[in-house]
Amino acid sequence: MTESGNDTFVEKAKGTIEEGAGRLKDAAGGLTGDLGMQAEGKVDQLSGMARREFAELYDEGEGKVEKAVLFVQDRPLLSVAIAAVVGLLAGLILLPRRTSKG
Repeated sequence: MTESGNDTFVEKAKGTIEEGAGRLKDAAGGLTGDLGMQAEGKVDQLSGMARREFAELYDEGEGKVEKAVLFVQDRPLLSVAIAAVVGLLAGLILLPRRTSKG
């Protein structure tokens, strides 16, 4: 596993643990009637889920970047041609048209 792969694994684990702790806090608050503890538990649950989801999205994005890098390494001339065409089209779309005065 790469270093960033380990980082995302750790973030996913932290998110899962945080979500579980939030569930316990929410349940304990419900049993004792402590609304503040219940609210904290729900916030912790959402925070844990968000942390885990972000790590999963990061993994997906990282995989797409790796595919793009491999494509450029395997086909450098085609990659330059694609970049040139995209640049030309962007220039035609974004630059204002000159109008002739006459």
